[in-house]
Amino acid sequence: MSLPHAILTALLEKPSSGLELTRRFDKSIGFFWSATHQQIYRELGRLETSGLIRALPQPGPVRGQKKEYEVLPAGRAELERWTAGGDDPKAVREPLLLRLRAAAVVGTAGLEAELTRHLTLHRAQLADYEEIERRDFPPEKAAGENRLQHAVLRAGIGLEAFWVQWLTETLAALPADPS
Repeated sequence: MSLPHAILTALLEKPSSGLELTRRFDKSIGFFWSATHQQIYRELGRLETSGLIRALPQPGPVRGQKKEYEVLPAGRAELERWTAGGDDPKAVREPLLLRLRAAAVVGTAGLEAELTRHLTLHRAQLADYEEIERRDFPPEKAAGENRLQHAVLRAGIGLEAFWVQWLTETLAALPADPS
């Protein structure tokens, strides 16, 4: 249900072609709501068919040119309706946590390497988020118009900081390898 709303949000921020939209997803919205390029293109078609977005008129021949989309009033109204609604928190489905639980039963062989790999990935993501914050949200703009976008980024920073701390502690708590 949320992918169409993520696309409507992105298009309200800036009308875009499908290719531009997938690139923007890879750099921002995709950090917390991922979608493949195929899913995005498929959803653009559904949103257009349902009258929530439209392809902007193209000057000259359309064949071979990229379509750029914009949100129609019905799409904005749908996004406003959805934003005002609510969802219950979702249960965590993290394979690493299940793997750790299973290791408590069958042993920890190979677990240290996987935890270390995850720690490296989360440290890198945290560094990326912190760089985005330094670049896009300097202290002098803290109360600016993008404070809700900054709040989303801060949530990402907090989650990555949690994972880095938790993985570091969990690695330290691993029993010594019996081999």
